[in-house]
Amino acid sequence: MSEKEKLLEIHNLKQYFNKGKSNEVRAVDDISFDIYKGETLGLVGESGCGKSTTGRTIIRLYDATGGEVLYKGKNVHAKKSRKEMHEFRRKMQMIFQDPYASLNPRMKVRDIIAEGIKIHGLAKTPEEATQQVYHLLETVGLSKEHAGRYPHEFSGGQRQRIGIARALAVQPEFIIADEPISALDVSIQAQVVNLLRDLQKEKELTYLFIAHDLSMVKYISDRIGVMYFGKLVELAPADDLYRAPLHPYTESLLSAIPLPDPNYERTRVRKLYDPSSHGYKDGEEIKMREIAPGHYVYCSETEEGMYKEKHAKLTSVATK
Repeated sequence: MSEKEKLLEIHNLKQYFNKGKSNEVRAVDDISFDIYKGETLGLVGESGCGKSTTGRTIIRLYDATGGEVLYKGKNVHAKKSRKEMHEFRRKMQMIFQDPYASLNPRMKVRDIIAEGIKIHGLAKTPEEATQQVYHLLETVGLSKEHAGRYPHEFSGGQRQRIGIARALAVQPEFIIADEPISALDVSIQAQVVNLLRDLQKEKELTYLFIAHDLSMVKYISDRIGVMYFGKLVELAPADDLYRAPLHPYTESLLSAIPLPDPNYERTRVRKLYDPSSHGYKDGEEIKMREIAPGHYVYCSETEEGMYKEKHAKLTSVATK
């Protein structure tokens, strides 16, 4: 993985609300990670853990309280000219969680998708823009006949496809998918995820895929980061995270995944995470430490040795 091109570098990113006040909220609290070109990094955690805020801060819908977001080596949150921001917005797009609220109900689908094409001058004539809209609709599994309709005339899954087409319209390199399937029926979720995977291969896209459904995240992600109360507590290749979860919070999340097996469900034991169980001592440095190649855990130096033993044991069992 280290030989791949780093598309995005996050260094000590912070996003605090009501900073300095008694009700200060540290939604994103000093997290660091990289995203490589062509990969999908999944970001998971319970509601309110800061994962969506992380995505919105990366794309600069929020100005960062601290830290750096480097896109191709350039600081996203540094002061930029209008021209620089215009180009940045084209290269980085977002698919939002709610397909009902993220589309303007007063605009036809044709105009929703064509808006970005016109703003960025990606079509020489209105007719060319219309043809691009038709092509995008077909790319996401709809038809050109849908272009003249309004968002309320579509199902949730179809609206999310329109949202995906809108993001693709400006020919981005990097897409933040902020819980793009959480508002959809289970039967539709797999269709949307498969569409995203196919588009990634076809258009060489890079994704930050934010979700709380760990089973779906494993299916689409190359690596997975786990967030808890604004902190990144574990980061690992997807297969390694599921085979050898190390942080107690990750274990708790995985233990909650239901399986279509009545016998397993009757005996499944849910692990609850207790933050006080770490027993950190005053002055101990708690940071992300590499336990195995590419597998990082937020822990103390004392815990590091324990996690290395745990990883060796879990991986040896898994390979037998």
